Amino acid sequence: MEIKGLFTAIITPFDEKENLDEEGLRKNIEFQLENKVDGILPVGTTGESATLSEEEHKKVVEIAIDQVNGRALILAGTGSNNTAEAVDYTKHAKDVGADAALMISPYYNKPTQEGVYQHYKKVAESVDIPIILYTVPSRTMVNIEPETTKRLSEIPNIVGIKDASGNLNQVSKEVMLCGKDFSVISGDDSINLPIISLGGKGAISVVSNIAPRKMGDLVREALNGNFDKARKLHYELYPLSKILFIETNPAPAKAAMNMMGLAAGNPRLPLVPVRKDSEEKIRKVLEELDLL
Repeated sequence: MEIKGLFTAIITPFDEKENLDEEGLRKNIEFQLENKVDGILPVGTTGESATLSEEEHKKVVEIAIDQVNGRALILAGTGSNNTAEAVDYTKHAKDVGADAALMISPYYNKPTQEGVYQHYKKVAESVDIPIILYTVPSRTMVNIEPETTKRLSEIPNIVGIKDASGNLNQVSKEVMLCGKDFSVISGDDSINLPIISLGGKGAISVVSNIAPRKMGDLVREALNGNFDKARKLHYELYPLSKILFIETNPAPAKAAMNMMGLAAGNPRLPLVPVRKDSEEKIRKVLEELDLL
């Protein structure tokens, strides 16, 4: 299975009592599909997977699969710092019809590279579903080194990696070591274009919660080699790519979506809504992009 194109790391909307807003989630998914994204990623880290209960986690995946109804790919977030829990979430994702699983590397435990390898190997051998690795060392404290990615790419159902390391040298090594059948996917919106130009096959995006059509156009133009058009879109979206990380993700994305009338609500503790000064900066960027 080839993972290619634009996938939205969709937020999990909450109501005023911090309960899951199912109707809002369904409407947000429709907004994404209307704007031609290639896939939806429910319960990634942008979906606040760390503060969802097991029941909520599984329910969000089920809602996303039901709402998409085959119109785009579903990459279900199934990662955990507990390997047994990751196996359980991944089995559930397969059982309810997800197309693939995205698994963040184990956080807090600080495993060695051998531990990282054995974690993913265990899940891949336990569940026959395409698996995408996810490295984001700024949040997990442990990188998936390119040599470890190479080893993991030799396991048949490990098909790609979402790279949010911010390190283009690492991306280059992943592409070189893992070959054309392995999908290196950008996990950092501000460098989606450079990553695709190096051989990446798309993006798993936070920005596309807010501007799915334009981010989709950027990714498609870049994948088709139309770099002049892609570069223009890159610079148009660059201020949004940066402002959505002015505070910890997904608080800024939720603030932007609330301004736009999309379902979001506040993030769950220990995350908090953005400060007033950050809110005004976000609003200014949205106004400049005619998104309000």
